[in-house]
Amino acid sequence: MARRRLSPDEHQLWSAVARTVKPLRPQAKVVPPEPASEPQPVPTRPVKASGPPVPIPPTPARVPASVLDNGWEKRIRGGAIQPDMSIDLHGHSLAAAHAQLGRALGSALARGVRVLLVVTGKPREDNSRRGAIRAEIGHWLETSAYADRIASVRVAHPRHGGDGALYVILRRRK
Repeated sequence: MARRRLSPDEHQLWSAVARTVKPLRPQAKVVPPEPASEPQPVPTRPVKASGPPVPIPPTPARVPASVLDNGWEKRIRGGAIQPDMSIDLHGHSLAAAHAQLGRALGSALARGVRVLLVVTGKPREDNSRRGAIRAEIGHWLETSAYADRIASVRVAHPRHGGDGALYVILRRRK
């Protein structure tokens, strides 16, 4: 499969992003891809012989749910966040934890909660099965019926559980 070249707009966006990246290894260099010299054709869906090709509509860009203003970021880092509600998923099976998380999100939204503390437990250093809830929780939140009401998910401050807990910051009602 041939690699698609970036359009001039995509190249400009990539260059802007690449300038903000701090390399993991200082000797590694970020090389921006070359812009396309000619516009790329719009992909089409295969159709029956009885009509012109139908262009595939572009998928809308998803607005990242993890963008918070600086005030929130400072409060999270400084430990000034006070969860309005918490749920502890320790000792539950994956199915039970998933169901309990869904119920807790529904309850939190009904009560107008802004910050939900979800305690998952810290994953072990060895590669044992422990930490399975922590590994799945991001997917559960993304596919939740309440995904559009979640503004951000952040690792909790050490006094609220650190790596073993998450803040789920919910959007305000409009």
